[in-house]
Amino acid sequence: MMRLTTFKPLWGNDRPIEEACRQANEAGFNGIEGHAPITNHQAWSNAMAEHQCDYVAEIVSGGDYVPDRHWRVSQHLDDIRRQIEQAKPLAPLFANCIVGCDAWSESEMMHFFEQALSLESEMGLPLSFETHRSRCLFTPWITDRLARALPDLKLTLDMSHWCVVAERQMATEMDLIERIAPQVFHLHARVGYDQGPQVPDPAAPEYEYALRTHERIWQMIWQQQKTSGRDTSTLTPEFGPDGYCHLLPYTQAPVADIWQINQWMNRRERRVFHDFFNDDDTTGSKP
Repeated sequence: MMRLTTFKPLWGNDRPIEEACRQANEAGFNGIEGHAPITNHQAWSNAMAEHQCDYVAEIVSGGDYVPDRHWRVSQHLDDIRRQIEQAKPLAPLFANCIVGCDAWSESEMMHFFEQALSLESEMGLPLSFETHRSRCLFTPWITDRLARALPDLKLTLDMSHWCVVAERQMATEMDLIERIAPQVFHLHARVGYDQGPQVPDPAAPEYEYALRTHERIWQMIWQQQKTSGRDTSTLTPEFGPDGYCHLLPYTQAPVADIWQINQWMNRRERRVFHDFFNDDDTTGSKP
């Protein structure tokens, strides 16, 4: 039976790693996802072992989340290699990669991913490339063309970015998503809406349409993964700060508690996954 394993995002985490891992475990996550530390690997390893946390590494090339558009393909590849080497002592299950640049031509993007796939093979760590604004996979249509040309390309599907780029829910692109579904390796479960990458609160009734559209597509991915023989599906509820979380004017107080939302999403998607397959053994919950 396929199981769902979920990861607490370290995006916005200001707690020591031991506390972050404890918090993830107690909230019912199977692990953590985030940047590897430059030092202090032993403390991370100890914390993950103590709290039974698996690890998904996050790799961001190009200098920041919005890449320096003057970086060349070779510089991005060198940056990815460096971050893989930084993460490998922590034995990540795989790396989620926010990489490349939206300003490149499609031929440059193709060359970049061809080289990235060679690097994946060389380094011995699965690389899953996220559909992310400002990056190569910033639209569903470019992603579709690149994925068809590169069938070994693994994708992290984060539709919230596409909602902003396309200014609509991705229910309009179901045929396209069905085509790329066999290459979706990992899911980022943030809910976007027509004007932003993160609804203020996915539990709010005014955003039920967005939540259910995302879940319909995640179910398509789960079914594809099960059909292909995968025994585990991975998902990270990835609501975060840094301009994603809505703030009140003047006071800049957040309109919602991001950690509470990520816990709600974790519980919700475990239940949706269970109900979709209608089997108690598919929840991936910890013993």
